[in-house]
Amino acid sequence: MARIAGVDIPKNKRGVIALTYIFGVGRSRASEVLAKATVSEDIKVQDWNDDQIGAIREAVSFYKIEGELRSEVSLNIKRLMDIGCYRGIRHRSGLPLRGQRTKNNSRTRKGKRKTVANKKKATK
Repeated sequence: MARIAGVDIPKNKRGVIALTYIFGVGRSRASEVLAKATVSEDIKVQDWNDDQIGAIREAVSFYKIEGELRSEVSLNIKRLMDIGCYRGIRHRSGLPLRGQRTKNNSRTRKGKRKTVANKKKATK
């Protein structure tokens, strides 16, 4: 199992797919990395030799990935929350922030339903 940028890459997958296990590397960036390292996209990770793995590590090092990228994203969200803009307030309250409706859906952001009891009717 190859280890690149602190992530264990699955050995039974093609190179392009395996590199997407790294946070911040998608399909297009994985293709770029393999092109820079002059490694074929179709070769499985188990067939990479040490020179190819070293070249891939070096090619990946030019990008902001994993811990550095995660910390940047969290700092950006914290900045939005600190300045109190609309997106920051939505982050703070755990609601969707890109204009979605919240009356019926958005359970992923709002969490499990919190049932509110009905008012009791006044008896005559």
